[in-house]
Amino acid sequence: MNNKNIISNTRSTEKGNVLFLILIAVALFAALSYAVTQSTRSGGGDASRETNLVNAAALTQYPASIKTSITRMIINGTTADDLLFDLPPFTSLTTAVLQARGVFYPGSTTGGGGGATYTEAPASVMVSNAPGPWFFNGENGVTNIATSGAVAVGNADVIAFLSGVKQATCDSIHQRLGLASTYAILTGINVNSNMNFADPNIDAGGGLITSAVLDGQPQGCFQQPAGTYHYYHVIVER
Repeated sequence: MNNKNIISNTRSTEKGNVLFLILIAVALFAALSYAVTQSTRSGGGDASRETNLVNAAALTQYPASIKTSITRMIINGTTADDLLFDLPPFTSLTTAVLQARGVFYPGSTTGGGGGATYTEAPASVMVSNAPGPWFFNGENGVTNIATSGAVAVGNADVIAFLSGVKQATCDSIHQRLGLASTYAILTGINVNSNMNFADPNIDAGGGLITSAVLDGQPQGCFQQPAGTYHYYHVIVER
């Protein structure tokens, strides 16, 4: 075989090898791109679940902090019927007696109120994507919490409500509480009024939170009406 044929065969072999290497490189690049894409998607999903779990923890802990302030007030002689949830600047709490009944009124060594801090729920947990207001009233009850049966004078619970919560947030709350993500559709629950100076009533105008999942549960989520989710947290059991 002459030199020309040897050189020609060598170049053909080299071209074939280069083409083979290019094909391998393309395949590896495609595999790497797919792996990165899947990792990014997976990471995003995990981040979203983590965010929901963190938000669920924050939502369940906030009413618990209010409950701690109320417990201190009750120990000092304030009754559940006396509680007032007026918000700053407390223009209606003009006397020492009223101030002592204010859950959010700053406490002091001479009396004062509960000293609890009012904070709206973060926009990220709300369907409206705006900060969500909390409501506190004594117009509803929860089955098998303290006194059972229909809500009547003397047995309504004082409950914190957050209305218009995202279902994903409720899913995380129920997961955190070990409850099924099955949400009863209820009616007659007063979820958007406060016991305050203008309306200090307790045991009036509400309904009963009851379902197979929520009976006996001091906190959880329900729908009212269908598709609108509310989180509740009992802060005084009666």
